[in-house]
Amino acid sequence: MNAELKIRKPSRPFYFNTSEHLLRITRHRAATLGELHETLRECDDGSIFQHTFRTLQEHHFIRQGFSNDFAHWSLSACHEPVLAEQLASVDVREFTAIQGLRDRMVEIVGEFIQSHPHAAVRPAHEQFYFCAADLVVLPTPFVPNSLPEFVDALKQVSVHSIHHHFIEARLRLHEMSNDFSRWLEEEVGLGEAAQAVERIDIYTNTMEGVRQQIIRIVQQAAN
Repeated sequence: MNAELKIRKPSRPFYFNTSEHLLRITRHRAATLGELHETLRECDDGSIFQHTFRTLQEHHFIRQGFSNDFAHWSLSACHEPVLAEQLASVDVREFTAIQGLRDRMVEIVGEFIQSHPHAAVRPAHEQFYFCAADLVVLPTPFVPNSLPEFVDALKQVSVHSIHHHFIEARLRLHEMSNDFSRWLEEEVGLGEAAQAVERIDIYTNTMEGVRQQIIRIVQQAAN
């Protein structure tokens, strides 16, 4: 990529936002895998979001372990490691809408209890309480209008802001992308850097690790 594109001044700044999640306990709960299967069909979208996308943010400092609450409960309360592994293998990056993610979870649990009917009615060690997250987007003071300013802001914003723009953005954009990659490609002309950012693995990195990788990618592209 030529130097002229690398130093192209953005036509619009990048507005760093962050998000807060108002947690509420819903009326839904599950005491068996069969009840989990049924409740996954009817619970609020906010519950699916809370127990999958939101879990990644809450446990951003953990490099290993289950990536969603459904997988964790299947193992710890139901003692079903095979199902837990199947649920944990679901990559939220493959979905741009909650309904698609919901359908995949329902499919996995449904196929498991069809193959293991006794597991559907066996009481869990503890109930699964469905919570839901209501999203509140908040602005930050960081509005960079150049690549150096963008990197400087990346170093200062919270991991919640990184999560908002890098992971939650898929649901907002309804695209297999993120806010950082879109801005780098559309406003700065750094298509290769945008693709490199998109390839960062959120399951082998903490949110802090994601931040550092984005910074390295952008700095290398700018040199």
